[in-house]
Amino acid sequence: MQLADREAAASAATSMIRALRAEGVVGVATSFVDNSGISRVKSVPLARLPQLASWGVGSSKSCDRWRFDDQIVGTDDGKTAIGDLRLIPDLEKLVVLRAQPGWAWAPASRFNQLGEPHDQCSRELLRRQMGILAAQGLTVRSAIEVEWVISEAGSDDFVAPSSGSAYGMTRLIEHSDYMREILAALVEQGIDIEQIHPEYASGQMEVAVAAEDPVSAADTTMLIRHTIRAVGLAHGLRTSFSPKVAVPGVGNGGHVHLSLWREDQNLLASGPGTYGLQAAGESFGAGIFEHLPALLAIGAPSVVSYLRLIPGHWAGAFGCWGLENREAAMRMITGSAGSNPWAANIELKCFDLLANPYLLLAGLLAAGIDGVARAAVLPDPLEVDPASLSADQLNDLNIKRLPISLAEATDCLAENSTLAKALGQPLTDSLLALRRDEVAHFANATDEQIAGALRWRH
Repeated sequence: MQLADREAAASAATSMIRALRAEGVVGVATSFVDNSGISRVKSVPLARLPQLASWGVGSSKSCDRWRFDDQIVGTDDGKTAIGDLRLIPDLEKLVVLRAQPGWAWAPASRFNQLGEPHDQCSRELLRRQMGILAAQGLTVRSAIEVEWVISEAGSDDFVAPSSGSAYGMTRLIEHSDYMREILAALVEQGIDIEQIHPEYASGQMEVAVAAEDPVSAADTTMLIRHTIRAVGLAHGLRTSFSPKVAVPGVGNGGHVHLSLWREDQNLLASGPGTYGLQAAGESFGAGIFEHLPALLAIGAPSVVSYLRLIPGHWAGAFGCWGLENREAAMRMITGSAGSNPWAANIELKCFDLLANPYLLLAGLLAAGIDGVARAAVLPDPLEVDPASLSADQLNDLNIKRLPISLAEATDCLAENSTLAKALGQPLTDSLLALRRDEVAHFANATDEQIAGALRWRH
């Protein structure tokens, strides 16, 4: 940031203080998501918003190597504890938190002391990937589905607080006040909600939102999660976004939806390709599809992720794609008749909410950019449940399971030069170190111990 940028940020923040104070705001929180998917926060009194906006607040570089349980995965160079960064909020995204009276929040980017983006800031990385697409006249619209599970407070175990059926009206009635307050808070915070409802598993809910630019989509995802947790606490409920809350049973996905646009034309619609894909749209999807094994180390970033990623659970465990195929890792959605030009999108089902959404979307865009550059093409789509096919049939169709463990996915990331180049070596090294350390940490743990350790962390 240049001095003029800092002065402009301070001026903009100063002009916001009166209105924020009138809404009862006394403190402003600004947060980023680390490489383990944990939201880390600093906050200031409202009067210091101009200083926060212009000069930021300090944060250790060691956050790049913080494991899910706050243990630091060190390096051999002895520099983990050295250096400082500045968290600088995006004032355009500042919002009064309706479920946390007295607080406002803004997502932060991380900068070094010279005012340059930190080489492991995932929010700025995502912004750069968007810039690469923009230089080609392309934009992406995206959204992330948020699934969560509520549990009775007072225990570290999962205790379902409802008895209603999957997608059942009974469950919505049982938690009518809770769900109404979530919906009201999200709407008041400016989030464009498309639907909110009970999900399949016991105690599970879901909210889906309208597509936005990728940075905004990641910001929205984090704001939704903070809001859900705050409302839950007010109702005596614990919230889990874990991909496997209980074994056997509950698990949450974090499905990602993407569409590729050139000006006002959706390149996943109205084309000559399969299901109406245009050439660039197919190549974008093909790039993502080809890099899925390595992307799992980013989008299914924990040992517990692979307790969910199994056949028969609509988790996308197989490396295949198809129209409305809920068992495929990549699901093509064309929309209802007449809505195709604006509704067509691809859904990635194999990811979960332990992922850093900025980092995941950056990886997906980098993979898509690679596909467009190579004019990659998709394999034939699959029109049946891959789990219903024999091993010989899967082999004949060249359909393979995606990585079945974090160790396997991490090896795929380590071998992926395309993603390493996009992410940069420092970030790639941190991701590999964190993933391998978690694998070692849980080497002798049972599934139940793994689920318990991650249940309430994110």
